[in-house]
Amino acid sequence: MGRTTGGGLGSLGSLFWSIPLLLCVWTSGTGAQTPAPTKPIYLWQTGQWGRCMGSECGPGGSQSRAVWCAHAEGWTTLHTNCPDGERPDNRQSCFRVCDWHKELYDWQLGAWNQCVPVSQRGMAGAADKAGAPKPDACQRGEEGIQTREVQCVQTADGAPAEDAICEYFEPKPRLEQACLIPCPRDCVVSLFSDWTDCSKTCGTGLQNRVRTILAPPLFGGSACPNLTEFRTCQPGPCEGEESLYSLKVGPWGVCSIPPPPPIPEPVPESETVPVPESESESESEPETESELESGAAVASSRRARHTQAADMTEPQTTDQEEEDDDDEDEDGDASPAGGKGARKRDRKERKNRRENRKKERKENRLKERKERRARKKERKQREEPETRELITRRRMRNRQNRQGAKLWDLQVGYQLREVMCVHKSGSTAALSHCQRETLPVTYQACVMRRDCEVSEWGEWGVCSKNCNDPNGSKGQRLRSRRLTQLPVAGGEECPLLEETEECTPQGDAVQSCIMYNWKVTEWSECRVDMLLSQQDRRRGNQTGLCGGGIQNREVYCVQTSNDTPAILGPIKSKDASRPVDSALCLGSAPNTTQLCQLPCPVECQVSAWSAWGPCTYEICSDQTTKKGFKLRKRRIVNEPTGGTGNCPHLTEAIPCDEPSCYDWLVLRLEPCVPDNDRPCGPGTQIPQVKCVNSDGEFVDSQLCRDAILPMPSLCDVPCPKDCVLSPWTMWSPCSHTCSGKNTEGRQMRARSILAYNAGEGGVQCPNSSALQETRSCNEHPCTVYHWQTGAWGQCIEDTSVPPTNGSLIGSGGSGAGGLEASCAVGMQTRKVICVRVNVGQVPPKKCPESIRPETVRPCLLPCKRDCVVTPYSDWTPCPATCQTGKKQKFKQSRKRIIIQLPANGGQDCPEVLTQEKDCEAPSTCPGYRWKTHKWRRCQLVPWSVRQETPGALETCGPGLQARAVSCRKQDGGLVDAELCLKSASPMPALTQSCQLPCQDDCQLTHWSKFSTCQADCVGVRTRKRALVGKSKKREQCKNTQQFPLSETQYCPCNKYSAQPVGNWSDCILPEGGRLEGQLGMRVQGDIKECGQGYRYQAMACYDQDSRLVETARCNSHGYIEEACIIPCPSDCKLSEWSNWSRCSKSCGSGVKVRSKWLREKPYNGGRPCPKLDHMNQAQVYEVVPCLSDCGQYVWVAEPWSVWKVSSVDLKENCGEGVQTRKVRCMLNTIDGPSDPVEDYLCDPEDMPLGARESRLPCPEDCVLSDWGAWSKCPLPCSNSTTRERTATPIRQPGGAKQCPSTTEKEPCNLNSNCFTYSYNITDWSTCQLSERAVCGSGIKTRMLDCVRSDGKSVDLKFCEELGLEKRWQMNLSCVVECPVNCQLSDWSPWSECTHSCGLAGKLWRRRWVIQVSQGDGRPCPPQLEQWKPCPVKPCHSWRYGAWSPCSTVPGARCGDGERFRSVSCFVSDGSSKDTGSMVEEELCEDLELAVDGDKNIILQETCAVPCPGECYLMDWTSWSPCQLSCARGVDIGLGAVQVRSRAVLAQEPENLLQCPDQDWEARPCTEGQCYEYKWMASAWRGSSRQVWCQRSDGLNVTGGCPSTSEPVSDRSCVPACDKPRSVCTEAGICGCEDGYTEVMTSDGLLDQCTLIPVLEIPTAGDSKADVKTIRALSPTLPTSNKPARAGRTWFLQPFGPDGKLKTWVYGVAAGAFVLMVFIVSMTYLACKKPKKPQRHHHHHYNHHHVNNRLKPLTLAYDGDADM
Repeated sequence: MGRTTGGGLGSLGSLFWSIPLLLCVWTSGTGAQTPAPTKPIYLWQTGQWGRCMGSECGPGGSQSRAVWCAHAEGWTTLHTNCPDGERPDNRQSCFRVCDWHKELYDWQLGAWNQCVPVSQRGMAGAADKAGAPKPDACQRGEEGIQTREVQCVQTADGAPAEDAICEYFEPKPRLEQACLIPCPRDCVVSLFSDWTDCSKTCGTGLQNRVRTILAPPLFGGSACPNLTEFRTCQPGPCEGEESLYSLKVGPWGVCSIPPPPPIPEPVPESETVPVPESESESESEPETESELESGAAVASSRRARHTQAADMTEPQTTDQEEEDDDDEDEDGDASPAGGKGARKRDRKERKNRRENRKKERKENRLKERKERRARKKERKQREEPETRELITRRRMRNRQNRQGAKLWDLQVGYQLREVMCVHKSGSTAALSHCQRETLPVTYQACVMRRDCEVSEWGEWGVCSKNCNDPNGSKGQRLRSRRLTQLPVAGGEECPLLEETEECTPQGDAVQSCIMYNWKVTEWSECRVDMLLSQQDRRRGNQTGLCGGGIQNREVYCVQTSNDTPAILGPIKSKDASRPVDSALCLGSAPNTTQLCQLPCPVECQVSAWSAWGPCTYEICSDQTTKKGFKLRKRRIVNEPTGGTGNCPHLTEAIPCDEPSCYDWLVLRLEPCVPDNDRPCGPGTQIPQVKCVNSDGEFVDSQLCRDAILPMPSLCDVPCPKDCVLSPWTMWSPCSHTCSGKNTEGRQMRARSILAYNAGEGGVQCPNSSALQETRSCNEHPCTVYHWQTGAWGQCIEDTSVPPTNGSLIGSGGSGAGGLEASCAVGMQTRKVICVRVNVGQVPPKKCPESIRPETVRPCLLPCKRDCVVTPYSDWTPCPATCQTGKKQKFKQSRKRIIIQLPANGGQDCPEVLTQEKDCEAPSTCPGYRWKTHKWRRCQLVPWSVRQETPGALETCGPGLQARAVSCRKQDGGLVDAELCLKSASPMPALTQSCQLPCQDDCQLTHWSKFSTCQADCVGVRTRKRALVGKSKKREQCKNTQQFPLSETQYCPCNKYSAQPVGNWSDCILPEGGRLEGQLGMRVQGDIKECGQGYRYQAMACYDQDSRLVETARCNSHGYIEEACIIPCPSDCKLSEWSNWSRCSKSCGSGVKVRSKWLREKPYNGGRPCPKLDHMNQAQVYEVVPCLSDCGQYVWVAEPWSVWKVSSVDLKENCGEGVQTRKVRCMLNTIDGPSDPVEDYLCDPEDMPLGARESRLPCPEDCVLSDWGAWSKCPLPCSNSTTRERTATPIRQPGGAKQCPSTTEKEPCNLNSNCFTYSYNITDWSTCQLSERAVCGSGIKTRMLDCVRSDGKSVDLKFCEELGLEKRWQMNLSCVVECPVNCQLSDWSPWSECTHSCGLAGKLWRRRWVIQVSQGDGRPCPPQLEQWKPCPVKPCHSWRYGAWSPCSTVPGARCGDGERFRSVSCFVSDGSSKDTGSMVEEELCEDLELAVDGDKNIILQETCAVPCPGECYLMDWTSWSPCQLSCARGVDIGLGAVQVRSRAVLAQEPENLLQCPDQDWEARPCTEGQCYEYKWMASAWRGSSRQVWCQRSDGLNVTGGCPSTSEPVSDRSCVPACDKPRSVCTEAGICGCEDGYTEVMTSDGLLDQCTLIPVLEIPTAGDSKADVKTIRALSPTLPTSNKPARAGRTWFLQPFGPDGKLKTWVYGVAAGAFVLMVFIVSMTYLACKKPKKPQRHHHHHYNHHHVNNRLKPLTLAYDGDADM
């Protein structure tokens, strides 16, 4: 309460304090408002700085900007309104950037900073993130942003500059980028291994189990757990005392040089110590010839002599001895049993021992020196002076040529190691506790470490590029440094001896580089046949094809000058450049194929024949002959390609008699004039004539003076009582065009009776036969002649005309579509014959000579074009100038290219375009090899070091020997060692350990190789070795049991078997199975890319041990071959074109259609079909406009019949009557209507009347002619205008009778009798090609239609008569896309095998798409590469064997030791599954000695043997599998990593605190894979189950799975379920076993489990039917049906886990109650007396029915009662 009160008072006090504060704020606010400063109304505004301007480049430029005064609202005002003192500057100095600054300035990019989450970049983002809920588990990571610094700097010194300078050349790089902060990755470890054996065989020891790290912790994940677990173990009690101490060997110390010996005092000659025999011999022995020539030696002999001299010096106490003394002193002090007296005695004894040893060594040395001096003196006396001089000279020469001494300075020294005694607790004890018979050797010879030393860098070499390249590519220059000292004994490795940098040639005299550009040949001829589909019938006859096609050309690279265009066209032969390697040309090559157009020939189109003309003279000027001809002609409608000579004949002639050139033409007849000036009666008609020629043209009348002038014709003017006849109709067309034996031309005309005569008073009407007349026509015979011409022949040079030039080179060619130039005038001839129609050739006199076509015409001869080829290219380089290994023959070739094909009789192309020759025999590769020289003398550790070791001898024991190594060419010449370091194998060892044999040692050579076997399973093979030196004489060395000198083996007995491996290859067609056109053009559809081929499967050969061997062992060529089929592509097949449909309109313009239908769909990559319709059918339509001549079909009316008078006046034969005539629709021709057709073809609107009613004039009535045609209505149509028609009186009336009106008028009504006309344009047709074309340029057309105002199409003459404007373009060029098939290159040569050995090797070949498909062309096949297996070769490799157990030197129990391994030859099949098998080393002889590419073979290494009780680190595990950083199985791009670890092993429980830390290391790797981790759980067993984490490859691990989703492994109930028959349920509460029900307490806990009765309800197949059993009677007895309880027995448990009745119990009780009521009711009804007999039977039936149904329910009720 007090705390709450205080809070209230505090808040109240703060309130009081806040009131004055608010008042202060308010007063300050109001005070501020009073003198509020006015906002300036006018402000200075500035624009952007302009471009930096100036006369010079650099900082001297200036830039300006606009400055203006503006109102606060934005509008510009005068400068005087703004304060002049605040005006910004409008000019400033700047840095003017020029192009050459690009080399001086550049952007400097800083490193990307740490990735920062996006949410933490701003405070708002952080606040948002604080409020936002975090996801349960990180799935992929968090998005972040990382930044960097970017600034413009000077490239020379990195000084900062303005960003604008760099931005002038390149935009500023981005300053930030998105990044991903990955999810934390916990450390993942494997499961523990099994427990190790107990570290002790008795007492208390430790057992260990370890696990390895599979994935390191990344991105802040949890650290790795302990990799080792320990537990104590007690195998049993120990018998006797436990060994507490162990002798431990320490590591070798630093290699050191013995101190130089003191200068010895002069020794009298009599006391000179002789030199040992071995030393004097080695010094005086001359080197072998090879060694003298080698120029390499080891400069260590002098140091060896110094070492020997050191041995001769007075012995000194070594450091090791002093350490031993110190150790002994310490041990003495530490000894529990020793006192001061004991320590003094020990010191005195040690001092005496040292003095005795020194005295002995001194005596031995003096003795040896005397012996050596004596031997040396004797040898000098024996040697001749000449021999000594020769040896001296050779040694001097060797020292001068010895390069090795400069590179490796070998100094042999010695190194020591410590031997100590350690307690099991790890503490050091006195050596006496570890006393052994022999202590380990504590010394060994060694080589002093020397680091690599190199000289200073030399000068830069010459730039590899000596010219200026416009493309900007630079050359390189090189500088090097020399080795002065090679690394020795693990010294620091050498740095790079060479380095390169880019360079450009400097100086004014530098010329421009040679340029290379692409050049092309001329285009080949345009070929249409390549576009034809498989079903096209024109494939069989390709003559005359035209339209779109394909042409190609070759592209090659040539050397050009800088001023030559990049892409060169065809050039003249003198200028043709030599082809060079295409790799020299930069940029993409020009295309090699293109679409082209072959003009289609225009067919000659002629009009229909005209009518036959009159009989005329052939030549009117020459009328001496009586021969004449009737001619008919036709004209050319469409000019054909190549002139009119390709048209059919245009004139036909018929011989005739009585020819005349001119005749009178009757134009019309004058009105009939009665004779004797009478008003009526007989008279005459005067014809009006004009003179015409044979062509119907009017000529002067004088020319017809010889012609017969037509006479006046007789006529009648009817009198009032005469019969009146109509005028004669026009003569009908002639029935035949000529007359023969069976045919005769006839014409007819008719007239009709208009009025009958008046009885006997007038002229009688003629009979019906006189109303018609016929006459003969076309009486000429049917013998038609015409001139027939042949094709024009070849143009032959006309010798009478001088030629202009000889031949043409590089004209562009017709293939490119250019016009050919002409070089001479020639002649062409053709054959002309006279032909009689339907007969054949006849004599020329039968045809009119005047119209005979010409037989000779001049022509232009095209220029000759010679073939032009390029010069031969240079020979292709041979593969290498030298060869290693097996010799192989190579060929080199050169080629030339046709750049112009010959034409018009020019010089042909050469047949040979490529040449080939063998390469010269390649020389041996200038390889380098190491040459090793003989080993020098074995150098021992100085005797001063060794003499303390018991049993050591001064002249024998282990040592070190060195040798010289030189670098040689393959031919043996001496070169610098740097060359071998670059290209040869690792340098051989310069030193090796050696053993100077002691007197009793046996020396043997190494084993030789086994001898070769002559055949398998036959004979034996042996290997040998021999004794060396004095060992040959020693008896113990001759013991072949102990030292065998030969070994024998049986020759191996190998059995081989072949078996197929791998998959079948692709189906491969035989080579050379393709058809190609000229210049490599492939004929589409004809490429042999299908049919029968072969596929291959590799064969492997195995020996009896299932090891892979060469396939030749199995007498196999390495393959199984099997025929296969590559299905050929089938194009989409369409039907032929259907017939054209009828024109959609019979008059005017319409359309006609034809189509193709799908016959077969494409398959196997054939040409695709056009778009399918809704019926999945391909239909191709062609729609073209058509024009139906409106006069094509005309109505033809016969003459009117005789009048039929309806009311006949017998006296006058006149009155009302009917006249009829027949009207037919007929086809109209030039000669007139010919054949009758269906009536619907004629316009029904124009159909003449077939009957008419009128009044037949009576005698003396006026008779008028038929009405004439209506006059035209004036336009525009209007009701106020009229049209009229007239008739003429034929018979004047008699008496007082008058003629009716001869004129009839009617108003002009629009679309009734008056019409307007307009043009209508049709839609464009589809693109029409020539019948010979497939695609390309075509024409689409449309037509004009004349449309009447009522919408009816009429003849075009109606619009033409009105002079309407035709402003539309009727034809338009169009293009039909060409179906270009995909074109592929040839298959490349087969590649090298993808694997040098093994089963998985493949040979590949590829091809490329040269031309992608276009239009409906055949698509490119999906297979652009093929493979077949390589011959199987066994994979031989050198492999390490397992390391031997680490072992220390004899006598020591632990400490530093060594382990060894061997390198052996293994064979495998190259797969990851085959671990390989060891084979003889001879099979790896050809391989370089390297393991996994590492040439540094390590067969020996130091190791550590743990002392008993020591806690130590295990060896490194192998690297784990490479693992990617993934999210949901997808790599997130953060690289891959692998890890290895070292666990700790402990042996003593007391030493656990001294254990080192476990260790692990990770490294990046490639080709990783994604792993996923998920929790796994076993089935519940009671209240627990196992839960573990599993990796996606099935490995169980610890870590990796998210801890938040770990399944529950324990469901124990609290409190525990201790009641009888109780169990812990899945819900975590106590329940009862099956067969028991729960009784719960009031607080919901289980009180007891009560046994419940169980009703076993039998089911099908149960033999115990109708038997009730209760398990409660004998709950302990087993039940036979318990296993099948789930399918046969139901247990009724009325109580739930909480002790309450279950819901179904209430339901059953309610059901039982209802059932009781029902039974009682039914029983009452059954027992009740029925009222009526008929109902009694019915109830009786129900009673039985109910009782039967209630039986099982009663049983069930009984069961409930038992409960």
